[in-house]
Amino acid sequence: MKSILFSVAAAFFEIAGCFSFWACLRNSRTAWLILPGLASLALFAWCLTRVDATYAGRAYAAYGGIYIVASLVWLRGVEGVTPDRWDLVGSAICVVGALVIMLGPRT
Repeated sequence: MKSILFSVAAAFFEIAGCFSFWACLRNSRTAWLILPGLASLALFAWCLTRVDATYAGRAYAAYGGIYIVASLVWLRGVEGVTPDRWDLVGSAICVVGALVIMLGPRT
């Protein structure tokens, strides 16, 4: 459970950090937005290292499914765009893949 919470937090920190660059470079917002964005990206990295996984690559792969769902939550909540059915189907497929990676038996 702790790993899932850290993964969700990491996703939102990563999205917020990257969005600060997006807002600056694509939406002509102030460059000062990059400073909190960099702090957010640092928090993202810290959170992802708290995920309970033996190997970084496996933690990152499982995190990918969570990141995709969080991106659609961001799309709706921050950007005001409702995800369409293809967004939802695609994210469900990714979550299933992430669960297989996270919960699959290891030898």
